[in-house]
Amino acid sequence: MDTPLTQSTTDTRQLHDWLAAVARQDARAFHSLYQSTSSKLFSFALRILHKRELAEEVLQESYVNIWNSAASYQSSLAAPMTWMTTIVRNRAFDLLRRLDHTVEIDGDDFDMNVLQAMEGETVSPARHLELSQDAHALASCMARLENAHRQAMALAFFHDLSHSEVAQQLRLPVGTVKTWIRRSLDKLRLCLNRREA
Repeated sequence: MDTPLTQSTTDTRQLHDWLAAVARQDARAFHSLYQSTSSKLFSFALRILHKRELAEEVLQESYVNIWNSAASYQSSLAAPMTWMTTIVRNRAFDLLRRLDHTVEIDGDDFDMNVLQAMEGETVSPARHLELSQDAHALASCMARLENAHRQAMALAFFHDLSHSEVAQQLRLPVGTVKTWIRRSLDKLRLCLNRREA
């Protein structure tokens, strides 16, 4: 029987593989993914919420979300850890809003928190730079989308809503939302590919 990789041997390719398996409802892969990433994601949630019980609640909700949304993960848009950290961040801010806190979301601060959440012996300075550049590239390409399309993408990928939930939020037909998201994904891929060239 294969044993899950430890944190010291986990790399982005392994996280990709686990997420792909989770998308096929593979419970063992999900366990391995959880074992490898939960401590860093918990630390990240705790930095936002400052209370262990709230961070634990957000972490649990986030992994349920990861299990349910793994099939929608787009490797061309974000590294696996960045994608999962974004889910945790959104859940944490949603919880703060439910508790009636005033929440200001600072994109630059979020970029720094993403990097801090992934700090550790296994993340090299070069990897930190790569992750930061990925985040800025994605933000730049997202900014080029039309406002309504960008809003649909944000609801679908950063707030983890289904196409029908996005349609309900925006008061649009589901078919329109699906078309916007498909076209926006194509534009983002093209934009990111151009930046890499």
